[in-house]
Amino acid sequence: MKINKTNAARLLDKAKIAYELIPYEVDENDLSAPHVAASLGEDIRCVFKTLVLHGDKSGYFVCVIPGDHEIDLKLAAKASGNKKCDLIPMKDLLPLTGYIRGGCSPIGMKKAFPTYIHETCLNFPFIYVSAGQRGLQLKMNPQDLIGEAHATVCLLFEE
Repeated sequence: MKINKTNAARLLDKAKIAYELIPYEVDENDLSAPHVAASLGEDIRCVFKTLVLHGDKSGYFVCVIPGDHEIDLKLAAKASGNKKCDLIPMKDLLPLTGYIRGGCSPIGMKKAFPTYIHETCLNFPFIYVSAGQRGLQLKMNPQDLIGEAHATVCLLFEE
C-alpha cells in the first residue's frame, strides 16, 4: 500500500530527520488518541496529541501531550508566558493551521507557532504524533521532534 507523504513528512525529509509513516484505521466517530493508540497497538503514553491554544499575551501556541491526559490550562499558560489561555474553537483549527481535528501535526502548520511538549516524551525512544492527516501517524525520536518543532519541553499537566 502506497502512503502519500504529507507536508509534515516532506519537512522531515528536508531536515534529514528519520521517521516512519504509520497508517491506522480511522473511525470518524472516535478521533481520540486512545483509539489511535489501540489501532496502532501502542502504549497510549507514547501517542501524543497536538492542541492549539490562544493565550492572553502571546496569542496562538501549540501543546503536544500524551493521549491519555488533558491539558492543564494553568500550566500551559505559565509555560507559554500567559496569565490565561484556552483551546481554540474547532472551527478556527483549519484556517489557522491548515490541519483538521484528528490530523493536526505539530510540524508544518501554516505558520510556526511557539510549541510546548510535555516532558514525558523524553521517557520513550520514539513517540507518535499526527502526520497531518487522519489515519496517518509519524513515529519519530522525541528529540528530533523537539528540534524540528523548536519545542520547549515542560510540564503541561500534573500526574
